[in-house]
Amino acid sequence: MNAANSILLSPADNVAVANGRIEIGAVLPGGAVAKALIEPGHKVAIKPIAAGEAVVKYAQAIGRATQDIAPGEH
Repeated sequence: MNAANSILLSPADNVAVANGRIEIGAVLPGGAVAKALIEPGHKVAIKPIAAGEAVVKYAQAIGRATQDIAPGEH
């Protein structure tokens, strides 16, 4: 994946932000592979996130997962 397609804002984050369209199969920061098409501005998991666990961006919790989210999922 081209570095221009996603931004990892902090090493503590469990999501990256798409700053370009991320195609299925693209390699994400940390080695996860995109399992869905991710449009610019949206987040993609780069680590497993369990239901109820914090979604972390900017090294801050920005919400809680309502279901399990696998690496590479929107």
